[in-house]
Amino acid sequence: MEALAKETLERAYISGKSMWEISLMLGCSIHKVTYWMTKFQIKKRSRSEAMYRKLNPNGDPFKVPPLIPKDPQFWLGLGLGIYWGEGNKITPHSVRVTNSNPNMIKAFRKFLLEVCKTNPDKLQYSIVCFNDSNLQDVLSLWSTELNVPKEKFGKIVQIPPQGKGTYKRKSKSGVCTLTFGNIKLKKWIMEQISSVSPDSLVAKQALGKG
Repeated sequence: MEALAKETLERAYISGKSMWEISLMLGCSIHKVTYWMTKFQIKKRSRSEAMYRKLNPNGDPFKVPPLIPKDPQFWLGLGLGIYWGEGNKITPHSVRVTNSNPNMIKAFRKFLLEVCKTNPDKLQYSIVCFNDSNLQDVLSLWSTELNVPKEKFGKIVQIPPQGKGTYKRKSKSGVCTLTFGNIKLKKWIMEQISSVSPDSLVAKQALGKG
């Protein structure tokens, strides 16, 4: 069997061509292309990757800008976004975010500490979990993830499991609430969120045109 050039196969495959398209390009059978790709140990795409490339022949239909986590504006936007989606909007005297993902809590805490310059000693933590969860395991997980002493969490509240779905299985460690009690900061956060809501932006644009 006449060998196919490794560089030719790699270049064609990396460009997004399927093995069938490569066989047409080189005027050989698809079996020959498959044989030499295996021989050269060229990693094949999964079906989902192949389908994605087929649906997006010109590359990704988006361009993610580089993020600069050290920029205060980044943490300002992220913190407001987290509160918009996950924060308590009703209680006027405290800033409160609840989530089952430790990274979400850590990100919002970074917003409070680095953007809002809150006193870390004033941050409060609490945990709610199902009544069949191991309390020490839950406490250890959150304490380790957030790097917070166990005594800072106080008493863990336990509730009965909710149904038989996957939510229970994913939330064996329960949810953690991060709270900072301050009526002025809560008002400021809600004002910032309101100022960037779609309705307010449309109103501002209308006023500008008028």
